[in-house]
Amino acid sequence: MRKDSAVADDERRSRARHRMNPSASASSNSEPDEELMRALYREHAGPLLAYVLRLVAGDRQRAEDVVQETLIRAWKNAGQLNRATGSVRPWLVTVARRIVIDGHRSRQARPQEVDPAPLEVIPAEDEIDKALWLMTLSDALDDLTPAHREVLVETYFKGRTVNEAAETLGIPSGTVRSRVFYALRSMKLALEERGVTA
Repeated sequence: MRKDSAVADDERRSRARHRMNPSASASSNSEPDEELMRALYREHAGPLLAYVLRLVAGDRQRAEDVVQETLIRAWKNAGQLNRATGSVRPWLVTVARRIVIDGHRSRQARPQEVDPAPLEVIPAEDEIDKALWLMTLSDALDDLTPAHREVLVETYFKGRTVNEAAETLGIPSGTVRSRVFYALRSMKLALEERGVTA
């Protein structure tokens, strides 16, 4: 006789004993449940753990949690398992696999939680410094001639090449290069006057 069916037979005998003797049922209500749980664990926990370890890529703690949950579900469904013929193990394997799949899906659906502690160490960007720099830069650009300001805006701020800037401004590319050179020189002097040094 298989050990699985022995577990089922033990439980059937225990129920019959309780039906025949109600006082025994009242005095030792948890004994059959404990016996069933122990028998399930003894017979199936080892092979089930080996199976689940492969499903969870060797994470032993997670595998043990899955096995425990599987055995608890088996214990809760003991009546259904007793009616089943044959081994309980296929049912346990199916339940364990579904628990692993459900756990994987729930982790995919929920973003991974991160510890906020490292964020506290990172200094926040100071927006005031950035605003002051932009104001200084804008003020220095106003000191340039319109021709020089125009080429700097096209090449540095809009990111155009010399040829693209020349086409946009309608002047030769050589003129753009020359104006950029003198505009940068003038800009450097204007920034130095405002206390900005390279």
